[in-house]
Amino acid sequence: MNTDELRARLAKYDVPGPRYTSYPTVPYWEDTPLERQWLERVGAALGGSARADHGAALYVHVPFCRALCTFCGCNTRVTRTHAIVGPYVQAVLAEYALYRERLGVAQPEVGEVHLGGGTPTFLDEAELEELIGGLLSASRLRSDAVLSVEVDPRVTTLGQLTLLAAHGFRRISLGVQDFDPKVQNIVNRVQSVAQVQAVSEQARAAGFTSVNFDLIYGLPLQTPASIEGTMDAVCRLRPDRIALYGYAHVPWIKPGQRRFTDSDVPEGAAKRALYELGRERLEQAGYREIGLDHFALPSDSLWQAAEGGSLHRNFMGYTDRYTLPLLGLGVSAIGDSGDGYVQNEKDLQQYHERLARHELPIHRGHLLDGEDLVLRGHVLRLMTRMETNWSGPGYTPFLDDIGARLAEFAADGLVELRPDGCRVTAAGRGFLRNICMAFDARLARRSPERALFSRTA
Repeated sequence: MNTDELRARLAKYDVPGPRYTSYPTVPYWEDTPLERQWLERVGAALGGSARADHGAALYVHVPFCRALCTFCGCNTRVTRTHAIVGPYVQAVLAEYALYRERLGVAQPEVGEVHLGGGTPTFLDEAELEELIGGLLSASRLRSDAVLSVEVDPRVTTLGQLTLLAAHGFRRISLGVQDFDPKVQNIVNRVQSVAQVQAVSEQARAAGFTSVNFDLIYGLPLQTPASIEGTMDAVCRLRPDRIALYGYAHVPWIKPGQRRFTDSDVPEGAAKRALYELGRERLEQAGYREIGLDHFALPSDSLWQAAEGGSLHRNFMGYTDRYTLPLLGLGVSAIGDSGDGYVQNEKDLQQYHERLARHELPIHRGHLLDGEDLVLRGHVLRLMTRMETNWSGPGYTPFLDDIGARLAEFAADGLVELRPDGCRVTAAGRGFLRNICMAFDARLARRSPERALFSRTA
């Protein structure tokens, strides 16, 4: 696709749209399940995971950060004191104990554990030991379980990495974002290449076998030159995986983004050009593009899963295995039973108060109906396999005119359309979110009344 074609595509398709870590997307959740209903679905999913021999997944949200990074869209609590950490760790363990008690399962079989944030390595070694030790001792960890953690290179120590590795953590994701000093300064995330290199090397020496870098394109003050400099450094450090996310400029949701103006932020064709530049540089270095905004070396299991058809996507992002249910523990964490979602209380005090009353801290959720389940399958297949088929059990009446909704994508060379299915082309990868929107019945029936989503480019 040449520059003029790209500009034309962006003029048509660069619109606000979901990232589809779930279907239905969170703004369209309704019918929040009662605690009883949620537990019934989780229990059924646990039984299904035992029969399918894959285990459950645990996601633990650690909200604490020592400073606010203004690009961040996560639920965080900025603090420099550890006085609130101990009670929070105890609350997370109490939440897991409450699940086990109500489900009547002393030690759930677990195939995946992920610590996210926030900044999990805000916790010191003793706090990490209490949290991880408490979770793992209450779980029956599969021999092939995957344990992963997100870290901030500025606050991560060799002692923390050694402790994590001793508990079986083998995957680590470093928040890098950009190496250009001007970009780092405006988004309040100043860290050197040397810091990132040191943590990467220490992690590998401690026993981690897969290192991921999180990068962002479209940040304020980013230029082609800054992207080239960042990619040069990244390729020298040679992580196994890379997530190259588009910056979501949503100052009406995240007030910290008002630190800079709209004129500071690349948009449209200028923003997409940054991604294309990064993608080309990574592919030249041997990385393979996977799904939406992800790359991996051919030796990494994420690429092997993509090639083998076992790639999965959930609220933790892309994974190389299917695990269900996903139990979200901690403030704002999201759980997935396969036919239902819940999100925990977003406010830290309310999270503690709900647990003190011996309640699961469910803030909102959604029970999927029959149409939701069918369309969720199509969105997931598009996101992980770049194709889907709507004949047989993949049908619901909303798909009666799916060919018409995909016709323009087909005319623009973004999908190959068949009577009973479609496949995303190489040119269409950059517009995957838009293509998934054609399958979004809830979005089609009720457009947002206010700005909810970032732009798709």
